[in-house]
Amino acid sequence: MAQTHETPRPELQRREFLGIAGAAAASTAVLGAGSALASDNEEVARGGTIKLAGYGYDRVQAIMDGTEGMDGTDISFETSNIYAVSASAFGPEQKYDVTEIGLIPLIRKYVNEDFRAYTAIPVFISRIFRHRNVFVSTDSGIETPEDLRGKRVGTDGYAFSANTWIRGFLQDQHGVKPDDMHWIETSQSSDGAKTSLELNRHFLPDDFPLVKGPEGVDESDLLLSGECDAIIAAITPKAFAEGNPKIRRLFRDVRAAEQDYYRQTRVFPIMHTVAIRTELIAENPWLPKAVFDLYSKAKQVAYANLESTTVLRTTLPWATQDFEDTRALMGENFWPYGIEDNRKELELAMRYCHEQGLAKRHLDLEKLFHPSTLNLVENV
Repeated sequence: MAQTHETPRPELQRREFLGIAGAAAASTAVLGAGSALASDNEEVARGGTIKLAGYGYDRVQAIMDGTEGMDGTDISFETSNIYAVSASAFGPEQKYDVTEIGLIPLIRKYVNEDFRAYTAIPVFISRIFRHRNVFVSTDSGIETPEDLRGKRVGTDGYAFSANTWIRGFLQDQHGVKPDDMHWIETSQSSDGAKTSLELNRHFLPDDFPLVKGPEGVDESDLLLSGECDAIIAAITPKAFAEGNPKIRRLFRDVRAAEQDYYRQTRVFPIMHTVAIRTELIAENPWLPKAVFDLYSKAKQVAYANLESTTVLRTTLPWATQDFEDTRALMGENFWPYGIEDNRKELELAMRYCHEQGLAKRHLDLEKLFHPSTLNLVENV
């Protein structure tokens, strides 16, 4: 599925990992030192099992059900959420050989803490436009993005990927800078998740307007009580989900706003990528390309299922028409893997992390990915 163009690349930097509090103990990965899978070429050796993990998207279903695989290699796919797989990846032990991982957290850990336990490959498994995640109080007088200046904004996590992308487009498209707003970071979110009790100011200036909200108060509570004027959050606030009339989306026609953003920028924001245990790559240098091909082939199956008019594979009556409309706007391979087809998004992610005080320095995007994958392209 992938083509390579041989170009000399610098060796990976030293590999370290950082344990984080609360990470569960993980079992030893199946493929370790001395594995029978070691190979001098890209032909997948036989007799081993590789453990993958992530959400059960339609674009990985073909891996989960065995429709797509790697020759001679058994694949175990564990369905899990980003919180659990991140705890494993960034913790003292790594449970999975191949894992979904948040792009923004990976950049931060790589830059700030020399995290090298996993190495990314350019498979961007989770993407979503984020205009839908800006909510305002109906009493706030906020009608446009520019009206957010000077307002109090509740958030479930200043450093979350979704919120980083939102601050990015607010500044780039609407001229509203992060420090134009007064940020209140909650100790929990209205979907029941707990956030850190400690306010992490990251690499923000001392006078940056970010404070910790009251203990036990989530973003919905903040807005309904009048303690904040707007919410920028990775989740849909409980108050909105329940239809409370005191909250609405800032962008009233989300689809139109997100499609206009894409037309203007050609950017499809990346939330999560795929990463492989670095030690495993050292022992099996064929693995990054093989995993890239695996995910790419599985995505083609998802495309074919969406295109089919014989049966509906998703529980949406007009899924086929939406698929056709999306291709008309974004191109045939509208969910691309590979560096070049995602360079604009990756450069933005690197810039946002540094500009918004999440990373202590700017990172060249190529350093985040395994050298053997920098020139991989999909055969679509």
